[in-house]
Amino acid sequence: MLNVIYAAIALGLLVLAHEFGHFLVARLANVKVLVFSLGFGKKLITFRRGETEYAISVFPLGGYVKMLGESGDDEISEEDAHRSYSNKPPLVKMAIAFAGPFFNVLFAGFLFYLIFVTGYPVLLPKVGDVIKDSPAAQAGLQKGDMIEGIEGKPVSEWTDLQTTVSSSDVKPLRFSIRRDGKAFDVNITPKESEEQNIFGETVNRKMIGVGPSGETLTQRENLFTALPKAALRTYHISELTVLGLVKLIQGTISSKNIGGPILILQTAGKTAREGKSTFLNFMAIISINLAIVNVLPIPILDGGHILFYAIELIIGRKIPQKTVEIAQRVGVVILVMIMAFAFYNDIARMWGPGKFFGIF
Repeated sequence: MLNVIYAAIALGLLVLAHEFGHFLVARLANVKVLVFSLGFGKKLITFRRGETEYAISVFPLGGYVKMLGESGDDEISEEDAHRSYSNKPPLVKMAIAFAGPFFNVLFAGFLFYLIFVTGYPVLLPKVGDVIKDSPAAQAGLQKGDMIEGIEGKPVSEWTDLQTTVSSSDVKPLRFSIRRDGKAFDVNITPKESEEQNIFGETVNRKMIGVGPSGETLTQRENLFTALPKAALRTYHISELTVLGLVKLIQGTISSKNIGGPILILQTAGKTAREGKSTFLNFMAIISINLAIVNVLPIPILDGGHILFYAIELIIGRKIPQKTVEIAQRVGVVILVMIMAFAFYNDIARMWGPGKFFGIF
């Protein structure tokens, strides 16, 4: 039951951010918004503020903003003609369509900012396992040693160690070690080793042959230093997601890694139990995934709308409504097939071990 609650909170906030983006830019462009709904289908709760009806609907996997003139069946009065979505220039309609995914990226950045400000666990650069006959073992490193610096550069967390070693040349590096309260230096020469990256590809990586102890320290940023860190984190996750999607299309990543609502449900509960920062991180990653998937040029998605409006901008006239409707039906079929496949993968995972990359 807790999994359902946490998943509902996560999806509700992500959908709210997405639809608020459409809503805000539509209002700024003086488009009349008729309905703002979280969820699809039958409306469970409704209330009206001004000219807009706000609703919570029965199916929570999404939401929508209905604008005047968005449907070919809308009756548009003469006095409201200038506020009709259909009468707006293609660039304005593109901005409204793009605002949803863009706000999901902004929301992810905000979540990362909260993580950095309120505190997040970082792995200490404390040695756990030492691989036999590795450069670290040959240099005499032992379990429990604290790595405090490399070549005079301070090392405060495990990622500092990884970054410095992987970016170095294959040459002796001076490591500053603290053991049982005593500090000393030791030279270690990294070696190249083949291993799999997060996409399952074999890559060469420099290593010294140690693993982390697993000990963590809660680290916090101030209100100002958290901003660039959150922006950089948002960029890196976005870059990884786009790269992962490309590799999925190329076949480098197995399509079995696609996950759906059941996986989100399970992961939401698991990350929430692991702590605030883990749950917020999960939400931020899903928000970025949602943004990137939505800008794909598939009819009925935001990316499909943007494609139509770009074509209108190029040819100088509107695409016939019939053509748009046919394309959207094709888009619905494509989405249903993807969702069915995602459900299949989710169910298959429940019956056996599996990995997932996280395309939603």
